[in-house]
Amino acid sequence: MASANSTAGLHGAGMFAKKTGGWLIATALAFILLGIFSIIEPGVAGLAITLLVGWLLVFGGVAHLVGICSGSGVHHVAWQALIGSLYIVSGSYLVAHPLMGLATLTVLLAGIILAEAVLEAGEYFQTRGERGSGWLLMNALVTLLLSGVIWRHWPSSSAWAIGTLVGVKLLMTGISRLMCGLTTRKLVFLVP
Repeated sequence: MASANSTAGLHGAGMFAKKTGGWLIATALAFILLGIFSIIEPGVAGLAITLLVGWLLVFGGVAHLVGICSGSGVHHVAWQALIGSLYIVSGSYLVAHPLMGLATLTVLLAGIILAEAVLEAGEYFQTRGERGSGWLLMNALVTLLLSGVIWRHWPSSSAWAIGTLVGVKLLMTGISRLMCGLTTRKLVFLVP
């Protein structure tokens, strides 16, 4: 009797794993298709990302302004009003001027990648005696090179940098989710 209950529990888990694997595969295919599109059309993808960031900033600004109502004290109200206004102005700029916004986001991206390269180089120097730490240095150098390419070719790099990098990220995310989904589906067959 006890084994029948445990088998029923495993069967329920198997159905859950099968559904989860199916959803992982479906989302993986969407990520892969979006990644391929972003790599093929990086300018269009970059503009779409700029508009998305702009609208997210606008909605975030509105949320901060709504947060004023729950504030206690002048300091909190002033801070929420300042942040909300800054978000709305920045988001509105990106939505109204997507090409200039894309150029601005590209410069910001190059700065972030440069900061990442410096931090990775610092991490290498802290762990250089450890096995495999050379990979940190290599990653720092490649990241520094990517940042330099974006900076050197700016503003023309705005046409490809964000769209291509997001496309590669979407493609890699899709491939990893596809592998997880396929593995999950294989595990279903191992459940009695």
